[in-house]
Amino acid sequence: MIETEHLTLRDWRAEDVAPFIHHTNTEPVMRWLGGVKSEDEMRDVVEGRLMRWQRERGFTFWVVERKADGELLGFCGLKLADQPGSPIEGEYEIGWRLREDAWGQGYGKEAAAASLTHAFEKLGAPHVVAITFPQNEASWRLMERLGMTRRPDLAYDDPRFPELNPTIVYSIAREEWRP
Repeated sequence: MIETEHLTLRDWRAEDVAPFIHHTNTEPVMRWLGGVKSEDEMRDVVEGRLMRWQRERGFTFWVVERKADGELLGFCGLKLADQPGSPIEGEYEIGWRLREDAWGQGYGKEAAAASLTHAFEKLGAPHVVAITFPQNEASWRLMERLGMTRRPDLAYDDPRFPELNPTIVYSIAREEWRP
């Protein structure tokens, strides 16, 4: 568990799945993720991937919970980049997905900063990458606010999102990180 001033980043529990789907499987949230998914697809993401990474690796895209009221805001954390054939496959990757009513309140930056500190201090990551699409300005602006640098040399086409490509990559090295 990681605690920040306003948030708790914690492991997933079975009771988190339904509120996560309810709050994040919406058109605004899923706009840059291929659109709204079926409940089965969303359950597979949480139960089949996020919870598995938690068990197998000890890190995942953790639940982000607001301390003030215990509300599940979405997820943020780390994974190993897993798009086969991408130039970042196997690298530590940071990611986030917050429900729309949590946007613009600093929660994304707070959770991402805590995740980067964990990557560098606890996991010994030499660097961390993040991905998005050129159209997702809010996401790449957050990457820049975190001190990440766009890496045009690592851009690639993700076959899951042909209408959004290219996938752009940002990165930050351990020695560049200033929490």
